[in-house]
Amino acid sequence: MSADDPTDDLHKPLGQHPKKKKSFVLPIPVVTRSLAALLSLCVAVLVGWILFVDDPFGGEPVAVVSAQPNKAAERTTSSTAKPDATAPTALAEGDKPAAGNPKTVTIIDGSTGKRQEISVGQPGATPTAEKKSELKPGTKNAEIKSAPADPRLTVTSRHGAIPKIASDGARPSEVYAQPVKPQAARLDQPRVAIVIAGLGISANGTAEALAKLPAAVTFAFAPYGTDLERWVARARHEDHEVLLQVGMEPFDYPDSDPGPQTLLASLPPEQNIDRLHWFLSRFPGYVGVTSLMGARFTATEQALGPVIREIGKRGLIWFDDGTSPRSVAGQISGASNLAFAKADAVLDAVPTAAEIDNALARLEAAARSRGVAIGAAGALPVSIERVAQWAKAAEARGIMLVPVSMVANRPKTGS
Repeated sequence: MSADDPTDDLHKPLGQHPKKKKSFVLPIPVVTRSLAALLSLCVAVLVGWILFVDDPFGGEPVAVVSAQPNKAAERTTSSTAKPDATAPTALAEGDKPAAGNPKTVTIIDGSTGKRQEISVGQPGATPTAEKKSELKPGTKNAEIKSAPADPRLTVTSRHGAIPKIASDGARPSEVYAQPVKPQAARLDQPRVAIVIAGLGISANGTAEALAKLPAAVTFAFAPYGTDLERWVARARHEDHEVLLQVGMEPFDYPDSDPGPQTLLASLPPEQNIDRLHWFLSRFPGYVGVTSLMGARFTATEQALGPVIREIGKRGLIWFDDGTSPRSVAGQISGASNLAFAKADAVLDAVPTAAEIDNALARLEAAARSRGVAIGAAGALPVSIERVAQWAKAAEARGIMLVPVSMVANRPKTGS
């Protein structure tokens, strides 16, 4: 046994031990301190962001609204207009501000960053484009900027120009009408009027309706669409009568919300009339008004009555689209000296081609039985297609397609 043998205790120097190799030990205290410092730094940055960065909607979709004042309206108001003592000066609870100024809304997707801009047309603008008679056939859509409003039939409200009965008794429902002349030999042929509602929101849907439907079909435009004046101008240029849709309270409001300035059964009459004026200023040239939703409002006589009377005073037609069996518009219209028409059938209550065809057949049968029948439909592609196909063959079957003004009950003269 050698002295170098580690097991040889006899030959080891007294008090000495062989050196052992040291194993690596993780410096835990150092790592702990580093992590603590890093976490402290993160907390400090977060607290600093909250305290010094004003971003209450961080991470949420953002809507950027341009609220530039209408300078022309401001100049007119400041130089000539007097304060209207009867106009509401404060908005009721739940009211939305009047959209008298042009707005552009930018919607940003919070997850993808995709931007989408939606513009809302300016209501009450005074049209300056050439008159319809001066528009040549084949005029492109982009060239038709706005439809002319007869100056005799407009009056300025705080929201813009709205219709009125002219001093000579002329009514918008008559001046803007597009009557169809029946053949002398067929004066007693059955008449059918069809109203397509919800136009102006979808550019594709509106263009499709203009391309496929004959001129005698009446177009009802929603008040919140883009480029409303341009679409209405084109519709009128192509001899369609136009209705304005007014947002009214449905039974499940606000779960179903027609949009800004909706007329509510709970508001006082003067507030609803002021909101109605906002709608009436959206674009010129319509013969009448119809509801956008509105089952609760049109079923409430105390709320609907003042609105119906105001529409009558302005020489407009009220069109009941037939979607609400509880509507009291028919009862009120007679006492309000209002031109009135009501749909006999909602053609696309079941929006399939077969059901729409069946509804059109029933409408045609009703016209043969009573002489006149009125149908209503939305601006669905299937509705536009089926109505267009039906209209192509209607004349050959002895049916005369007419605009809504030709089937509305006439108000008394001299009002």
